[in-house]
Amino acid sequence: MFLMCHSMLLAKLALLIVLPFLLLCYGVGNAHSSTVHDNRNDLRSLLDFKQRICNPFGAMNWTTSTHFCRWNGVVCSSTPPYRVTELNLPGKNLDGNISSALGNLTSLRTLDLSDNRFRGPIPILGKLQHLNTLSLGGNLLQGDITEALTNCSKLAFLNLTSNNLNGVIPAKIRSLSNLETIILDSNHLTGGIPVAQGNITTLQFLSFSQNQLNGRIPHEVMRMPNITCLYLNQNNLSGEIPEVWQMPNILELDLSVNNLSGRIPQDLSNVSSLQALSLAANMLGNTLPSNIGDALPNLTIL
Repeated sequence: MFLMCHSMLLAKLALLIVLPFLLLCYGVGNAHSSTVHDNRNDLRSLLDFKQRICNPFGAMNWTTSTHFCRWNGVVCSSTPPYRVTELNLPGKNLDGNISSALGNLTSLRTLDLSDNRFRGPIPILGKLQHLNTLSLGGNLLQGDITEALTNCSKLAFLNLTSNNLNGVIPAKIRSLSNLETIILDSNHLTGGIPVAQGNITTLQFLSFSQNQLNGRIPHEVMRMPNITCLYLNQNNLSGEIPEVWQMPNILELDLSVNNLSGRIPQDLSNVSSLQALSLAANMLGNTLPSNIGDALPNLTIL
């Protein structure tokens, strides 16, 4: 991942961590002094999640003598019936399976369990119609990417990087019409890139690198109007590189270490926004456009 997009991604991830603390500072997290649990369904879901964790002690101060809205990592709505809206437990060294009971937290907007040691499949979360952010990267999750995730129609940020996921990228991912960021790199995904991926016009950041994807790069993927960072490197992609001029906002494009062949698109020089490009370790039959240095003076070629 190049520097600019890496910085943009870190800024988004930092917001996921800082926002709950801001809410606490404004009193949302501390508004629940009672030990009477207003919503028994949310309480049961959280306790089931805790029960499946092998080492919850220390990282999770979850006891029923305290209102669950004051538990570590939990953020609730500010008014009764005090529904759980965020669960943030990144980097807590938690080990175990992620309970699908979290799918009953129907007011949940953010679920961040990244950088732990969770195993097993991705939980069933298809009932979370308000979920905006799902970050499960940096774990040991196995199995395929469940199509149930595509029922989370408001999802804007999806991070499943650095797990042991396999199978194909679901074609129904096209139904996530609000998706802005999708990070599936460093897994064992196979099959092709779904053509419908290119129909998500809100996408800004896409990383499918370091998998085992094959086939051609769909032309539709190179026509996403708002994409700024596109990483398809270190796969088994083949065929020619589609025209890139229809990505007017692209900043960084990495297609290196694949089996791409044919000619390098000569329209690269027309993509004035492009700042970083890598096509290395392919089987391309020509060189970059001769005028690319003059047309794109800020371009870094790796």
